[in-house]
Amino acid sequence: MTDDTPTQNRVLLVEDEAMIAMLLEDMLVDFGCTVAATAGQFDEALALARTADFDFAIVDVNLRGVEAYPVARALRERDIPFAFVTGYGSAGTDPAFSDVPVLQKPFRGEDLETVVRRLRGSPVP
Repeated sequence: MTDDTPTQNRVLLVEDEAMIAMLLEDMLVDFGCTVAATAGQFDEALALARTADFDFAIVDVNLRGVEAYPVARALRERDIPFAFVTGYGSAGTDPAFSDVPVLQKPFRGEDLETVVRRLRGSPVP
């Protein structure tokens, strides 16, 4: 017997603004994802990036004034795909991460869906 139910992607969500985190979580669920963990503070985000079990991550670049690049490096070391969320767009991210998708605030559901498809390795229309 085979199970044809699609596997939900487990997501690490790193966002320090509670309203944006809730919005992202709702949208991710709509796109067939499960939010495995949410972190709003740098130390918690770094610990989760190093140890938690998830398929990809959405990472706010600035966590209460602390840049989240060490979180990004931890994800990269584990070969876990991720995207940045920022109000500054691609121009506001470290050039070392120029290959990382950027979801610019404010964003639309279609924007997040495109990023999720890319992180899943699915074709982007």
